[in-house]
Amino acid sequence: MATEVKAELTGMVWKVLVMPGDAVEEEATLMILESMKLEIPIDAPRAGQVQEVKVKEGDAVAENQVLVVLA
Repeated sequence: MATEVKAELTGMVWKVLVMPGDAVEEEATLMILESMKLEIPIDAPRAGQVQEVKVKEGDAVAENQVLVVLA
């Protein structure tokens, strides 16, 4: 079953740390958002494989926007 990892707040994608096909552990950092000059890590809620990365560095994201899909 796929898990969607969503943005917790509005911001900008500062750094993407994973690619489709990557295996990740629970709580591994998938990407870093920048919001109000703060760096906010987006962590995996569970172990799995990255199925899709829906944003790229420099993209603006909205609260609750899907960032990564884990298989």
